[in-house]
Amino acid sequence: MPAKIDPAVLDALVARALAEDIGSGDVTSEATVPVEQRARARITQKAPGVIYGLQLAERCFLALDPAASLTRLSPEGIWRERGPVLEIEGRARALLAAERTALNFLQRLSGVATLTHRCVTSVAGTPARILDTRKTTPGLRLVEKAAVVAGGGTNHRVGLFDAILIKENHVTLAGGVAAALARAAADHPGMLVEIEAETLAEVGEALEAWATLAPEDGSGSGFRILLDNMDPDELRAAVTLVAGRAELEASGGFSLETIRTVADTGVDFISVGALTHSAPALDLSLLLEPI
Repeated sequence: MPAKIDPAVLDALVARALAEDIGSGDVTSEATVPVEQRARARITQKAPGVIYGLQLAERCFLALDPAASLTRLSPEGIWRERGPVLEIEGRARALLAAERTALNFLQRLSGVATLTHRCVTSVAGTPARILDTRKTTPGLRLVEKAAVVAGGGTNHRVGLFDAILIKENHVTLAGGVAAALARAAADHPGMLVEIEAETLAEVGEALEAWATLAPEDGSGSGFRILLDNMDPDELRAAVTLVAGRAELEASGGFSLETIRTVADTGVDFISVGALTHSAPALDLSLLLEPI
């Protein structure tokens, strides 16, 4: 999973998002709300799910009113049906200006955590763990991956820098499976090495190539095979063929309706790009009352 997110990174996200929305000023609130008016706002969860993203939501309000008081009314990372989430008291204009940005962050990240929870629940009782992918919203990867963890999922590599995933194009450019694996293991000993396979023959080729690597070339590091777009029968055959000699990750557009069937094949991981590219926002609302 990603390391703890630097608060400065969160502040920068909030600053960019508020600047995008407010621009030169909230002309509606400036025209209708007295500058001295204070108010109390409450964010409420209106649909079942997992809340995540309170740090960002809180920072939105504090960025515009540093003296605002905030009270969390809901835990993060826990499935709940509905109910109050966050209460904020401060300058009314600031609450109104921060409202949409705060809700956008909170609805988006809670949606990711909620979909992840549903997938994790669907495979409960099997050895399979749910992985995310790099199919994230540009600029929001760290917080979206943190939301996956809050929903019970497991992070794959954060980016191109922290794990090796050899795909078809890499194999072609490296001069074959054996050459690609040898180079990867030698250049980054101890780092996870994963290679994509679309057929059982490619699985066998990858296993054979990895087995020939000498310890000094990194054969002690983690080895995983990505089973790309295989049907359940092929996945079961791959599990039998590999027999524990490598971790197996299934990938290929799985849905809540199909993911249990995939998990029952015995694979170690199931990667689900939809966790971060297609998760529906969790329904939240904010109501405000004057003080």
